[in-house]
Amino acid sequence: MDEKDESLNIFAVKTTAGEEISVAGMMKMKIEMGQYEIASILVPDKLKGYLLVESATREVVEQVIHGINHARAVIKGQAAPDELEQFLTPQPTTVGVKIGNIVEIINGPFRGEKARVKRVDINKEEVTVEFFESTVVIPVTVRGDSIRVLDKEEV
Repeated sequence: MDEKDESLNIFAVKTTAGEEISVAGMMKMKIEMGQYEIASILVPDKLKGYLLVESATREVVEQVIHGINHARAVIKGQAAPDELEQFLTPQPTTVGVKIGNIVEIINGPFRGEKARVKRVDINKEEVTVEFFESTVVIPVTVRGDSIRVLDKEEV
């Protein structure tokens, strides 16, 4: 890593909740048009109403967000890189899904069907379910991102 990379800091920008991606897009356009030194912009899913900007100084970030709708302010202080690790590490889609949960299928041919979780495979990110309204009870394995937990009822 060279000296220039070591002098970068991470700043949090407060935005209107739900507008994080549009603010980041407007910032990107301003950065491309101007001479702003912004290394990166991160929009974490878990952090509603905020985005993270990597820059040498807070003033540069303030200049970039000036005049952008839904960009509120740069939060005082800096974020440490180890605090951001949770936003950079992808979580398996089956985290929080437990045997006995009632789920709804949101993708694929069984979309809209409700089922009970019978098995969770965290490594493969798959869930085996049994549908409530089927005449023959057959376990079906679906991807973890194809379900939405409706009830945390456990057996």
